[in-house]
Amino acid sequence: MFSTKQIDYCCGEIGALGVENLAIRPLVVYFMAPMQTKVVKLDAANVDSAKIKEAASLVDDGGLVAFPTETVYGIACQAKTDSLARLNDIKGRDRTKYYTLHIGQKNNVKKYVPTIGLRAEKLIRNAWPGPLTIVFELDHTDIDKQKKNLERKFFKSLYTNNSIGIRCPDNPIATMLLQATNNPVIAPSANIAGQPPAVDAEQVLAQLSGQIELLLDAGPCKHKKSSTVVKIGKIGLEILRPGVYSQAQLDEMSAVKFLFVCTGNTCRSPMAEGIFRKYLAKKLQCKVDQLEQAGYKISSGGVMDTSGFPASAEAIVACAAKGIDLTAHRNKGLSKELIEESDFVFAMERIHQEKIIALSHEAANKCFLLAGDKGIADPIGHPQEFFNSCADMIETAVKEKISELVI
Repeated sequence: MFSTKQIDYCCGEIGALGVENLAIRPLVVYFMAPMQTKVVKLDAANVDSAKIKEAASLVDDGGLVAFPTETVYGIACQAKTDSLARLNDIKGRDRTKYYTLHIGQKNNVKKYVPTIGLRAEKLIRNAWPGPLTIVFELDHTDIDKQKKNLERKFFKSLYTNNSIGIRCPDNPIATMLLQATNNPVIAPSANIAGQPPAVDAEQVLAQLSGQIELLLDAGPCKHKKSSTVVKIGKIGLEILRPGVYSQAQLDEMSAVKFLFVCTGNTCRSPMAEGIFRKYLAKKLQCKVDQLEQAGYKISSGGVMDTSGFPASAEAIVACAAKGIDLTAHRNKGLSKELIEESDFVFAMERIHQEKIIALSHEAANKCFLLAGDKGIADPIGHPQEFFNSCADMIETAVKEKISELVI
């Protein structure tokens, strides 16, 4: 890149030509000089906000700014056509490839992805800010919303095939820079295509000196390797690019766990667990034994401290009539750990809900009565017809809960 400099010359009287009092006029001479990349050193523990604002203004004006993340250095670029064209030229990157949107706060994702499924929501909660890029697939309704909500230049630059990749880095300088910009920012790694990503300022300059306006130097990156890129579908996660997080780590961070609770875990809660498995698998269009692979774990427990007993014969019969096999069930007592690792806890009666919250106060915001305020009465000691009615009530409540889930 080159910058234009201007020099003014003045012409005075030219007596030799016999011209007196010649008007003084500016003569503008232009020449091209190589652009220099300005380097600003920052302390991540005490960031100079004025320098961050200067960098953000530069990005908003169409400039390119290299900055550190916890993985590698990136190049902040406004997500519009002319800025992206220049970025592609500098990196030597295929113009048909799309870049990842970078956001300063994880809640900003809602501006770009109106509907977020349960697994993606949990992954965002556990992995952001952090070394993970998530590719979201939007349905046609949400894509139409985004076309209306975003300026056309930004929409075209961010979405491809009804999907968008988003990353929320875990680095104070990156966070401040992204929050200070007024427009969507993409940030590919600060390197020439085909070359290793830069993990410190020296490596950025070795490849991009004179090609970008500014470099925010905060020393070497924490992980020194790229973020993991993952695509979330209805059935499982697909790693598109290996990085900091492994498949096992992502599976654990995104697994959605449901817990059903009754008194002894031999009648109502095992029936609820089995019925919930059936209808969740139906919603996901998979087999019941594929639910865990798809990222959904369903369990049950009882507030009584007993374990190892099978489901009652009547509960087995009631569920068998609905195509559900409870013969392998063995009861277990409720624990604080079981409650706290669950994302949704459904109690049969108010007394169960109270005991759950007494065991773990953090459960107050995720513990619900399965069938609402009316509760589901204990069928123990009653004839088979009572168990059948209890299973029907549970099935109705489960269907309603399943319909409310965003997958």
